[in-house]
Amino acid sequence: MSTETTGAVDIRGPGAPGPGRHARRVALMIVSKYGTLIAMGIMIVIFGVTVPGGAFLSTNNLFNILNQSALTAIIAFGLTIVLVVGEFDLSIGYAASLAGVLVSGLLVNQGVALPVAVLVTLAVGAVIGVVNGLLVTKARVNAVVATLGIGTTLIGLSYGYTAGSPITAVPTAFTNITLGAFVGIQNPIWYMVIVLVLLWVVLNRTPLGQRIQAVGANKEAARLAGIRTDRVKVAAFVIAGLCAALTGILLASLLGSGTVSAGDGYLLDSFAAVFLGVATLRDGEFHILGTLVGVLVVNVGFNGLSLLGTPTFWQFVFKGGILVLAVALSTVARRYAKT
Repeated sequence: MSTETTGAVDIRGPGAPGPGRHARRVALMIVSKYGTLIAMGIMIVIFGVTVPGGAFLSTNNLFNILNQSALTAIIAFGLTIVLVVGEFDLSIGYAASLAGVLVSGLLVNQGVALPVAVLVTLAVGAVIGVVNGLLVTKARVNAVVATLGIGTTLIGLSYGYTAGSPITAVPTAFTNITLGAFVGIQNPIWYMVIVLVLLWVVLNRTPLGQRIQAVGANKEAARLAGIRTDRVKVAAFVIAGLCAALTGILLASLLGSGTVSAGDGYLLDSFAAVFLGVATLRDGEFHILGTLVGVLVVNVGFNGLSLLGTPTFWQFVFKGGILVLAVALSTVARRYAKT
């Protein structure tokens, strides 16, 4: 029926979206912001139904997932800060490995007191961050090249310090750092929560965090606004170095030894988590809470597949597949939501 016979007037312009297009846009925006959370919810339901005896949804297993996520989350939180500022850090896994052997060596070989050994190791992590930051800001070396080179150097230092052999027989007080619990919750979970809160506050409620976000959004505009962009980038690398060192310390405590390559695998795990977090709650932005969700998604999948008796290689296929799928889905959803 035409508008002439009804008296109705179509006031929409030729480019205005119709009801169908608007609904599609809303649906796609929901996917772009909450797709990762929805995927995690679906996985929880599937594993809850398929894992025999309801083992997946048991309280012990859910806390086990959090415990397994803790160390990856801590190192990934530090990486998030570097990515927010617009740089990369490929040395974090190797820094964690070096921290593990260093704190173990200080305790076993040098007989250093536990608090001193931990503080010295954290200081070394901060120094690694300073070196990375200065290479990127002052020497103008590409962050990927600089941090990969530093990471390779750290591998050599780890082997030189240990002669390739694990450092064992660490004190019981050191292993109790991670093997203990507080009010029934494993210690690594508490460490994860503390680092999460601290870095969230730093990034969202402090002048340093505002500068980090400003530099990451537009470095030149930040510089013209009076922000010392080089110092801000160095600070971001220092935070990443501290988180990597803390992860290495906790890992050595958990294993009861310092092993040369123990923390290397956290590099890919943390990148997977951070980029999964990009597809969570915000439109393509790196942020701390998103990183936590990314870590949980990966570990929920790992845990569920393990309980189902799936061969180990499928867990790595899952990790790579869900990362690509989540980022691609979020990107496509945002693109079409704007059309």
